[in-house]
Amino acid sequence: MSRLEMPAREAMNARQREVYDATVSGPRGKAPAPLAAWLASPELASRAQHLGELVRYGTSLPASLSELAILVTARHWNAHYEWYAHKNEALKAGLNPGLIDAIAAGVAPGFGDAAERVIYRFTVQMHEQKRVDDALYAEAVELLGTTAVVELVGIVGYYTLVAMTLNVFDIGLPPGVAPDLPVLPPPKP
Repeated sequence: MSRLEMPAREAMNARQREVYDATVSGPRGKAPAPLAAWLASPELASRAQHLGELVRYGTSLPASLSELAILVTARHWNAHYEWYAHKNEALKAGLNPGLIDAIAAGVAPGFGDAAERVIYRFTVQMHEQKRVDDALYAEAVELLGTTAVVELVGIVGYYTLVAMTLNVFDIGLPPGVAPDLPVLPPPKP
């Protein structure tokens, strides 16, 4: 059971309603799961949902590459709701189901596409090493461009916030939905 539930709209204060209404009237068309927790701090909720809208719908990266980075982030954090929400988006965006299955299993996928490979490696390295080495950074900039690399860091940062929010506040899957991610042990140092 979630530690914080989405309040009923009529129980929200004026600022919470304003943020909620702005969120559901935007491109998502609904309230994302972490909003249930974020609304306890309406200003955080407002700023986070605006950042989420930008990194989800307004970057130069194609949806398939954004969704790849999001899935790698969900896998890193064992964030079941994030995985659930973005696996279908990744499939709709054209990401190979075999790549998705490998990421879920905690196995490095074999990539035929250079952009997918660099997004995967960059995202994994950010999570595991807390930085990106010079060679991978140069490869990413050459392949994707500086703007896309900056946006990639923003995507991963935002979805790390989402994963942490979902996990800390125990925001579970919708009723009747089973976890699709096996829980993996943390990587060894």
